[in-house]
Amino acid sequence: MQLGIVFPTTEIGNDPIAIRDWTQAAEDMGYDYVLFSDHIVGGNPVTYPRIRGNTAATPYHEPFVTMGYLAAVTSRIMLTTGVLVLPQRQTALVAKQAAEVDILSGGRLILGVGVGNSELEYEAQRENFHDRGRRLDEQIEVLRALWTQPAVTFHGKYHDLSDVAINPRPLQQPIPIWIGGSADAVLERAGRVADGWVPSGGADLGPMIEKIARSAEAAGRSIDDVLIAPRVMNPLEGGPGDWLATAEGWRDLGARCVFLNTRSQGLKTVQDHLDLGERFRDALRPVTSPSSG
Repeated sequence: MQLGIVFPTTEIGNDPIAIRDWTQAAEDMGYDYVLFSDHIVGGNPVTYPRIRGNTAATPYHEPFVTMGYLAAVTSRIMLTTGVLVLPQRQTALVAKQAAEVDILSGGRLILGVGVGNSELEYEAQRENFHDRGRRLDEQIEVLRALWTQPAVTFHGKYHDLSDVAINPRPLQQPIPIWIGGSADAVLERAGRVADGWVPSGGADLGPMIEKIARSAEAAGRSIDDVLIAPRVMNPLEGGPGDWLATAEGWRDLGARCVFLNTRSQGLKTVQDHLDLGERFRDALRPVTSPSSG
């Protein structure tokens, strides 16, 4: 299995040196992927009392800018969004931004995408929250066309492109697209079109993988075409033995990568996050082959 680690965007702070040092340390430890989450705006909890996870007080570093910065100070680790809320963004602009990160990183971008669940963010971008799944399907098709074709003509329900292109195009042809989430519509989409899948959690992974496999088969694909990459969300509820047992179980179900989340674990410093990352890496050595460290 490969190893991934979630960028602690809400807890790392705003010092660019700390951001650089954390990512370089993760690369040096042998992690294969770093995963960047995404929120554009957060709501005032007084105005939005039901909001969870992205209040106005919750910091989120913008994924493309952050990855562009880190592309220059790393050499091997894959830069992965997990996930970019694609339907609240303009598709051609995302294609351009993603291509640039892929070029600057030497072909190390994985674009994980999802529909999100924050209606206020869609309102802030003047995008429709209620057709976001249908638009995502078309966006994926348009992205891949813009990344791989010297001229694109596409007339769909949500996009009209007439003999246009982005330049430069990415090194990867095309950039791999992962799908995030665990709803039935997400699982169907992952099997049908995705290169990878990042579930919301690790519970009941087996039945979800079966749904992805059925969708992949119906689309003339195989479950082997979808890299399954679950996350250990609350590592401190267990210990090294639990982490290894969880990873072994996921591996037996077909997962080929496991991510560590260190956010919301009560860690106080950047070094605390790295120390947990090192313990996790060491615990999973029986099922992984770290690239270094």
